[in-house]
Amino acid sequence: MSKAKRPPPDPVAVLRGHRASVTDASFHPSKPILFSGSSDGELRIWDIIQHRTVSSAWVHSAAHGIIAVATSPLIGTNKLISQGKDGTVKYWDIEEGGLSGSLPLLTIKTNAYHFCKLSLVKKPVTNLKQTYHEAENVDDAGGRAARTPEEFCSPFEGETHLGGSSYVAVAGEESSVVEIWDLKTGERVVQLPQNSFPGNPSFSSKERGMCMAVQAFLPSGSEGFLNILAGYEDGSMLWWDIRNPGVPITSMKFHSEPVLSLSIDGSCNGGMSGAADNKIVIYNLDHPVGSCVVKNEIVLERPGISGTSIQPDCKIAATAGWDHRVRIYNYRKGSLLAILKYHHATCNSVSYSTDCKLMASTSEDATIALWELYPP
Repeated sequence: MSKAKRPPPDPVAVLRGHRASVTDASFHPSKPILFSGSSDGELRIWDIIQHRTVSSAWVHSAAHGIIAVATSPLIGTNKLISQGKDGTVKYWDIEEGGLSGSLPLLTIKTNAYHFCKLSLVKKPVTNLKQTYHEAENVDDAGGRAARTPEEFCSPFEGETHLGGSSYVAVAGEESSVVEIWDLKTGERVVQLPQNSFPGNPSFSSKERGMCMAVQAFLPSGSEGFLNILAGYEDGSMLWWDIRNPGVPITSMKFHSEPVLSLSIDGSCNGGMSGAADNKIVIYNLDHPVGSCVVKNEIVLERPGISGTSIQPDCKIAATAGWDHRVRIYNYRKGSLLAILKYHHATCNSVSYSTDCKLMASTSEDATIALWELYPP
């Protein structure tokens, strides 16, 4: 007799309070706190144990709204970045769960008024051999071997060079260019492509259209130097090493429509992309060779992926769809594990907690859903 397939789970909680589309959310690196931003410029801080708002403030103009919020242990335990469509990126100090004085530590005026979400730097996690072995055993029954979150979710320590903890990547004022900004000084340090870089032929990304998605990361073969993956309006992607800002490592085109989301996995040697077309692509990045190779290509019934996220332990991945659905995949195999059907409008983003226990999905329906899927 065949075993009946379990129905998809319901959220463990739904966070309500935003009055407009919730565009992004990010978990605190070590505390049970979630940060969220909405299209009317409101930033909210949530207690995810009591499922209530701790603090809220309008930190970007209501006319432009917030397009991204981001946290990372690499920029400080109680630090937060918000990005508005008003051409600014703001760096916040969070004290006692609230916005300290509601004044940012730093405001970067990028003068970029488009939809590309910023990226903080991603570093590899440890013990990946065991991670990938266990990822083979994830199935739609939710089984997984026991382990402690610390095994997979603690970043390497060590010095990095131009691209360490204090940098943020954004699509630039010239919309086809990626810019790297220093959070310590508020200064722009490099553009990609940087055609004035000596000894390199002229390279232009203008024909690719706007930069629509960007991810900064430190692959193991980069000797601590920052790498950037950028997705463009024509469906193409460029991979940059900061040591050669004039010419990318490689270019690829996996999508036929604009790339809307890029995620790098915990190894920093692979990732996934979502776009306005009907494909999700999971790929490997080989830094020494300089190649990006498709590992799995997933064809969707309905097009449009607003956001992607890979769980820190590299086992499962999630996508936020225009069709109001969140889809969960075995990241290693590319197989569909679940379709989550709570939201009633376009899903904007998905994100995982550092300890791999929770996932948050945000939507144009003004809600945030919290999910416990394949908990550690």
